Amino acid sequence: MLISGFQKLTLLDFPGKIASMVFTQGCLFRCPYCHNPELLGWPEKPVYIPEDEVLAYLLKNRDMLEGLVITGGEPTLHKDLGDFMRKVKSLGLSVKLDTNGARPEMVRGFIEDGIVDYIAMDLKHVWGKYNTIGRTKKDEDWQNCKKTFDIIQTSKIPHEFRTTILPGFHEEENFYEMASYLTPGETYFLQDISYKKTLEKNLPRDKHLDLPKIISGITSRFPGLVVDVR
Repeated sequence: MLISGFQKLTLLDFPGKIASMVFTQGCLFRCPYCHNPELLGWPEKPVYIPEDEVLAYLLKNRDMLEGLVITGGEPTLHKDLGDFMRKVKSLGLSVKLDTNGARPEMVRGFIEDGIVDYIAMDLKHVWGKYNTIGRTKKDEDWQNCKKTFDIIQTSKIPHEFRTTILPGFHEEENFYEMASYLTPGETYFLQDISYKKTLEKNLPRDKHLDLPKIISGITSRFPGLVVDVR
């Protein structure tokens, strides 16, 4: 597995746990707002962090740490992701997977094998407009996201869905439709776009969406959901 970044401590990314976080290389989507654009492609002269180095740190600090977040890029592009997750679990740590959902059968396997403890999936847009954000060349890639959504939703694994708000690409009503996909008790996070570092450097900033209004609207229409801002 190609690890391009390692954050030794995070108190925010794994709900309720003290964790470390690894960033994998590569992604098949090209979302305009991506805040890790350096992780999307495959560099000519990459500098990767050895798995053994990460595992050694986790072993040494497992009395303090409770889990590991695996994010990206898109971790499920790596065929040996499951092997790495098993190694982490063998240390007595929990595993959180951040995914865009493009590899449903891989996610299903992790759930069935009991090697993932929490899943966070990006919900980029309403299904009918999904590729206006992901902009993948294959329809199958974004269509697989719906399959993964269904797999996660029907599992017993703690999970969350999350959407980054991109004015000009999203409209207010889109968020109510996306919220309607969730079932009572599920968690839906909304994240306002940060323009500090994005894949597209000149995203228009003249359009705005009222995030508090959207949150209020979702809460009133779908009172069974846990809705918050991240």
